[in-house]
Amino acid sequence: MRRFLNTLSGRFLMLTAAFVMLAEVLILVPSVARFREGYLLLRLEKAQIASLALLAADEMITPELEAELLANAGVYNVVLRRDEIRQLVLSSPIPVPVEATYDLRFAGPLGMIRDTFMDLLDREGVIRVIGEPVESGGQQIEVALERGPMRTAMLEHGARVLVFSALISMVTALLPFLAVRRLLVLPIRRVVTHMTAYAEAPEDARRVITPTASIRELREAEEALQMMQTQLIGALRQKERLAQLGGAVAKISHDLRNILTTAQLFADRLSSSDDPAVARAAPKLLGSIRRAVSLCEATLTFGRAEEPPPQITRIPLRRLMEEVAEAESLGGGDVGFLIDVPPNMVIRADGEQLYRVLGNLVRNARQAIETTGQQGTIELSAGEGEEEWWIRVGDTGPGLPPKAREHLFTAFQGGARKGGSGLGLAISSELVRGHGGRLDLLRSDAEGTEFIIRLPKGLGLGDLT
Repeated sequence: MRRFLNTLSGRFLMLTAAFVMLAEVLILVPSVARFREGYLLLRLEKAQIASLALLAADEMITPELEAELLANAGVYNVVLRRDEIRQLVLSSPIPVPVEATYDLRFAGPLGMIRDTFMDLLDREGVIRVIGEPVESGGQQIEVALERGPMRTAMLEHGARVLVFSALISMVTALLPFLAVRRLLVLPIRRVVTHMTAYAEAPEDARRVITPTASIRELREAEEALQMMQTQLIGALRQKERLAQLGGAVAKISHDLRNILTTAQLFADRLSSSDDPAVARAAPKLLGSIRRAVSLCEATLTFGRAEEPPPQITRIPLRRLMEEVAEAESLGGGDVGFLIDVPPNMVIRADGEQLYRVLGNLVRNARQAIETTGQQGTIELSAGEGEEEWWIRVGDTGPGLPPKAREHLFTAFQGGARKGGSGLGLAISSELVRGHGGRLDLLRSDAEGTEFIIRLPKGLGLGDLT
């Protein structure tokens, strides 16, 4: 029973029954008051008939007949007022003094209810009732009667009304209960069952709910659940494919790192060449190979969703930007670079990681400009405030598409060009966060795109050199 009451249908059943019983109780009190009024009016009518029978007789009646008339009317005495004369027509000894007088001629609804409660609280006693005779049988009639029988009749009437009300409340509560159970509870239970079954195997497309509810609100809930389950299945499948891809990339990166290590040894030998051109190009080649090896090592750790902590050093920012611009200019294209950074500006950061961040941003900007088939410019600028350094990377490209802006820093979802993986911005954002800063998109429209890197000055790192 307790388990049933904790259900939606059980509570609805109990609430309906309670409200119906409350309504019946509100009806019960006026009903008992009307019953009391009818009871007293019937006593007055019988007493009037008995008194008229006595007045119509030409001779005195016997005490036995008078007692029989009073007993039949259910009163102790009858006082009739006719022609301004008040006359005691029938009488008998009253065992106790009269406790209360009720005048039915001037009693309103509230007064009747109040008098009803008084009669129910007092078990015994004699009361006097005043009323108007029927059929113009006089100006006023008064009777004295016992309160006990009237109280018993009122209680019996109230009990009958309560029993009838209970039956009505049961039927009235049962019908809405069955209707609500059929229209609401069972469809909701069906949705819960689908959710439970889907939770056991969220990758199983056969367990996606099919909306069948006819009620609009439930139908919308089922459609929303269907959409959520479909999207979740797609996300789980994508994550599974990405996990497989991550394993494959880790294996490739491992082998590629070994190949690049060998290439680094040969490039190191080239640095000792007597050819001046080769000697100048060898350091740049070594730097590129070293960064490629570091990138392979970072790819191996990407599956663990972590980057190594930054090794903070003092970096000449303009020199770093010139290296990035020179490396990216080798990719071809009609792209110009504008570096607006003070020559002596030094910041505290991890040089390799910041190079990767700037390289990703500049590479994305160059590729965006190349898609237009026109000339373009990439601008690198920087400055500082009291609490942070800022670095801006802007271009004159076509701007980012809306889909790319929605998932800009999410791996494999924020690719701005066709075929792009979206890893560059995700990795860059993670590297900047590792410095305690943040990478934000300032603007992206038809005139170009601009990113800003904010690096805090108050790092408080102990490995500062």
